[in-house]
Amino acid sequence: MRSSLRLDAVLVQAVIAGALSFSHLHDLAAAAGQDGWKAWAYPISVDLLLVAAWRQLRALRGTDAPRGSAWTWFAVALAASLGANIATAGLLDLNDVPDWLRILVAGWPALAFLGGTLLVHTPAAEHEQAEEPADPDPVREETTAPEPEAAPAPALPPGPPAPHVPPALVTHARKIADAHQASTGQPIDADALRARLGVPAPMADAIAAQLA
Repeated sequence: MRSSLRLDAVLVQAVIAGALSFSHLHDLAAAAGQDGWKAWAYPISVDLLLVAAWRQLRALRGTDAPRGSAWTWFAVALAASLGANIATAGLLDLNDVPDWLRILVAGWPALAFLGGTLLVHTPAAEHEQAEEPADPDPVREETTAPEPEAAPAPALPPGPPAPHVPPALVTHARKIADAHQASTGQPIDADALRARLGVPAPMADAIAAQLA
């Protein structure tokens, strides 16, 4: 709320100051012999030149372009505005305007036209700072040494030959396995065969392999 009120106050102050300056320029132009619409055109011309010069100065801010021309026309427009305000403060008899002031007022349109044209056709320097692309880091070719071929696994010594199982022993073991399956519902394993048959573990494994 406070910033809004301050902004409104600034705008009101600007409007009042502009209206007073406009009125003083009009009165001075009318006193210098510019009657009718011409007296109203003078304050517009001065204010437009002042605004154009200020905009040019803002456009050139931060650049290396010369700003002497913009400052010159800003000073000319500001002097015309201040001069009119001071002249109408009672320091000048508006009923008897001196000839030199009549000459200045009469020559103002040509001067303002020249200044406005020069400001419009003086482009602001545009400094485009092209960013040079950074050189990419050179790709380093990584040479990977070939992986050595895996040495073949040493051949395991041949295990002992499978024990010979007599067919009659296999037939007897099958009967035991069928009985075990019928009573427990599970197939008999090598350990149970070894215990039931009383044979060594290798032979029990061989019998279980034949029963599977």
